[in-house]
Amino acid sequence: MSTLFVSDLHLDASRPGMTDLFLAFLAGPARQAESLYVLGDLFEAWVGDDDPGEPGASVCSALKALAASGVPVFLMRGNRDFLFGPGIAARSGARLLPDPCVVDLHGRPTLLMHGDLLCRDDVGYQAFRRQVRDPDWQAQFLAQPLAARHAFAAKARAASREHQSGMAESIADVNAAAVAEAMARHGVDRLIHGHTHRPAIHALTVNDRPASRVVLGDWYEQGSVLSVDAGGMTLSRL
Repeated sequence: MSTLFVSDLHLDASRPGMTDLFLAFLAGPARQAESLYVLGDLFEAWVGDDDPGEPGASVCSALKALAASGVPVFLMRGNRDFLFGPGIAARSGARLLPDPCVVDLHGRPTLLMHGDLLCRDDVGYQAFRRQVRDPDWQAQFLAQPLAARHAFAAKARAASREHQSGMAESIADVNAAAVAEAMARHGVDRLIHGHTHRPAIHALTVNDRPASRVVLGDWYEQGSVLSVDAGGMTLSRL
């Protein structure tokens, strides 16, 4: 059986087709998996576990059905859904993972990350990340009315688009030294992450050993799924 990985779905009410594609994936191919990992940015925005709206309600229900069928589900926070908390774990039947973390994939230790921590050259984003990951900031934000939180999220998305519009590709991508340092620190020769929306399997060298870095694709135009089993890895489109 294969372990499946997805990230950067950015599901949103404005893009119902992608939500439908993901729901079909959960009800179909994912049912045959050993487990499913979602490595961040499942939603375009997540303003708190108490938000009852769509597509969160439908997606959480479908994830819970998948978990109930016997397929373990794991969620990692991304830069859009960093406010995932115990509530979404209960709603989706999923286990929340720290970023980064190491898991054993068919006998091979593998480092999992969302990927934004590797983009260290984007200094402005890293400062924003530190701010919104602060527990005090999050507590103050979650204490606001739901409508105010949605308004903030809309402004943050607009600011993010403006920030990225004139940015060089090299700044928006991962920093090679950050990748090597993370893999060496965790003692692994395989890394799987998302965030950059540049799906590929890269060969590299870490500590004088062959290694690989797998980048998951986004779900803006099609689905992107990584399948890992004892025989290797396959990165495919839906």
